[in-house]
Parts: sequence; structure tokens; C-alpha cells
Amino acid sequence: MRNLSIYLFTFAAVLLMGCKQNEPKYIIGVSQCSEDIWRDWQNAEMRMEANFHEGVELRFTAAHDDSELQSKQIDSLVASGISLLIVAPNQLTSVSPAIDRAYDKGIPVIVFERKTDSRKYTAFVSADNYEMGHIMGEYIATQLNGKGTIMEIMGLKGSSPAEERYNGFHVAIASYPEIKVVTEIQGDWTEPTAYEAVKNWKGDLNGIDVVFGHNDRSAIGARKAFEERGARLPMFCGIDALPGVDGGIQQVRDSLLDASYIYPTRGDQLLQLAIDILDGKQYQKETMLTSALVTRDNATVLLLESDEVVRQAHNLNKLQKKAAGYLEQLSTQRTISLLALFAIALLALALVLFILYYRSKVSAQRERIVNNLWNMEAENVAKQPVRQQPTVEEPTQEPLFIIRFKDVVEARLSDSDLSVDDLAAAMNLSRVQLYRKVKAISGSSPVELLRTARLNRGYQLLVKGDKTISEVAYEVGFTAPSYFTKCFKEEFGISPSDLS
Repeated sequence: MRNLSIYLFTFAAVLLMGCKQNEPKYIIGVSQCSEDIWRDWQNAEMRMEANFHEGVELRFTAAHDDSELQSKQIDSLVASGISLLIVAPNQLTSVSPAIDRAYDKGIPVIVFERKTDSRKYTAFVSADNYEMGHIMGEYIATQLNGKGTIMEIMGLKGSSPAEERYNGFHVAIASYPEIKVVTEIQGDWTEPTAYEAVKNWKGDLNGIDVVFGHNDRSAIGARKAFEERGARLPMFCGIDALPGVDGGIQQVRDSLLDASYIYPTRGDQLLQLAIDILDGKQYQKETMLTSALVTRDNATVLLLESDEVVRQAHNLNKLQKKAAGYLEQLSTQRTISLLALFAIALLALALVLFILYYRSKVSAQRERIVNNLWNMEAENVAKQPVRQQPTVEEPTQEPLFIIRFKDVVEARLSDSDLSVDDLAAAMNLSRVQLYRKVKAISGSSPVELLRTARLNRGYQLLVKGDKTISEVAYEVGFTAPSYFTKCFKEEFGISPSDLS
């Protein structure tokens, strides 16, 4: 008895340890220099891509344009035991020492979107900010027919995208001597800063022909200031052209912006690069992302395409959340089941001397029978009183009876008019005889077993996904899809639409 107790406790401990979730294979730290819609979109892409790689954990930080804070966040990520660092440096020089410290500790580093003044990185991913500024300069010069005035709202001082967009833009308009940049307003990539700066500018807004913001938010902030001051609205051009509601593409289509330039987020590509590096696969050290100019001529088409991408991403995200919920529920149920198994084992040990042999025999026989009955709930059996000791013939007759009963039910499952009388006739029994025999063996009535069989068949058909809910309902013998849905929810706790 003592040895059996030790065995049961050891068995339970092993099972419970099996519930412990596996440690992640890779922990990837993502250090964002700020928090905005562009980076939110990029982070969402990385999370979505992570769902396709087993054992990947992402840890995000956002520095809110504070280089000192970002340096501390990078050191904290490194101390937490990350496998790889993805970082967008707030400024060209100020964050470099923290990035170097991570690299010197043997942690691979991917620098994206913004540059560092150090060569201590594993890979670099960005779009060509100089090209963006240059093409935007050429576009604006063409729209002005080579003559006009420009207000330029620059990005965060000291950040590589702001410097490169500025240089590309000024090189482009230098070829047009009659185009003048009348003011250069220092911004920080945010809409409120641009709005306040333009609102408080002492110059004549009516003399401005074009506002060029280094990003869309700066251009939109400037537009709001023009409107508030009652000035003539010039052209407004920006860079980013995000998809989705209130993104740059929609703003161009709706004439809030005259042009923008797609600055790709490509969080999925970033994460795939990180996995390739960690897996020891070949990769490119320098990757330049493709981008394109967005004008009113192509904004509608681009918006339709981007909306479809957003819709599919949203659907994938919902699917991922639902799957995560199911997995969490499964994990909880598994833990509860293991604890219940342990408790039952201890109870069985305490009662083993008091359980009669014939009763355990009957109980075991009933369990074997019930398990053949369309995955019936075990609690239905537990509610029934214990039968008298079976006769010698019953152990061989009952399984044959149940097999025959199951065959009869499944053969006519789609018949909505199938009644207990029909089943009894097919079994060569009276209605009362059928009811008593089925109830005694299974703990359920023939009607309950028929409904359970129909619902289980319906579940199987819905999982296949090639039939509508209505088609499935009629195929398994329900007279109305609404009643099928009601019964389905009662049986499985979910709606048929969750499976279709």
C-alpha cells in the first residue's frame, strides 16, 4: 500500500511537470525610438510573423524620442537575456554606445529605418530616405512649373531619415533657381509639434505655395494650422503613406495631402531576417526596401490594395487570437484533468478495500460501452444508479446490442422524421423495451443518443468546411438550422459559425 502511494504521487508530479510551458527558443528585443502609428503597424507585422515561427518571444520597448531612455532600454533588454536586438536609433550618434555594448556581448544587432554612426551591427534594413526626399523635390518642382515658394517642416534633428530626406530634397530643387524654401521649421515627426510651429510662424502663410513635411503627420499638422489661421491652402506633401484608415494613402485620396511617399514598415521581413540570423542561415548585411510615390492619380488603387492587405491582416490577427484562446483553454483543461486524475487515483486507493469485485466489473463494462456511444459525457453515467449484478449473458449481449443500435441510428441520421418507434421496430423491440435497455446501458434515452449522434456528425461536417450551416443541419436530420444552432451551442459551448 505504501509503495502504491509513492507511485501515485510520483506519477502525478511527472504529469504536472509536463504542463509547464516550453521555454522560448529565441527572445528578440525590439527597441523603437518612438511610439506612433507607423511603428504600431510595424510591431503588429512582427507579431503576426512570429506566429509562424515556433518558440519566438518578442519584447518591445518605445523611447518616445528620448535617446537617453532608449539607451537604458537597450541595456535592460540585453540584461534580460535576449537572443537578438532589433533597433531603430533615435539619433545618429547618441544611441550608438548602447548598441555597441549589445554587439560586443555577442548579441546580433539589426539596425532598421535609422542609421547609427558605428559599424557594430549584424544587418541594416531601411528604405532610401535620400531618394524619397529627392523624388519628392522633383515632384514638387514639376507641380510648381519650376517657380514657387516652399515651407519645409523637418524631422527630428540628428536622426538619419531627417538629414537624408533634407539632403535629397534640396539637391533636387537646386536645379530650379526660381523655387525658394522661405522657411525651414524644425519638427520632431509629430503632428502637434508641426501644428504649433506653423501656427506661431510670423511669416505670411498666404505666400506659401507648397508645404513639404518630412512625414505625413507633419504635413497634416501644418494643414490644420493653415486652416485655423484662415490662410489660403497650398499643396501639402509628406512621406510615409501608411495604409488603413487615416493613413497617408487615404489622406492623398481624400485631398488632405497632395502627395506622399510610401515608407515601407516590413515588420514581417525584419523578423524573418532575425530568425535567419539566429538559425545560422545566409542573409544580406544591407537591405534597401522598395518604395513609391503616391499621388491622387494612383491613391485610389493603392488604397484598395492596402485595404485588402489590412483586412487580411486583421482576419489573421483574429484567427491568431482565437487559436491562442483555444490553446490557453486547452492548457487549463489539461491541468484540471491531470489534477482530477490525481485526486481520483488517491480516492481509488482509499476505497479499494471497500469496493466489491462485481461492482467494479459492471462499472468497467459500462465504461467500455459508453465510450463507443458518440463521445457521450461521462457525467451522464455517473448520475445513474448502479445496476444489479449482470447475468452471465449480458457482457456479451450488451456490446452487440449497442453496435446494432448505433448502426441503425447512423443509417437514418439524415431522416428528420426518424422516431423512437422507428428505431424500436428496426431493433425488433417495443418502444418501452428499447427505452429501458438503452437507458440501463448508457444512462441516456434513445432520443438523447439520437440528438448526440446528429450533433457530432454535424460537428465533423462543419470542420471539413465544404458545407454551409443550413446544409449541415438538414443533412444530419434537423428540420430547422436555427434549432440545430441552439442544440449545437448547448452541446459544445460554441456556435456552428465558429467552425465554418
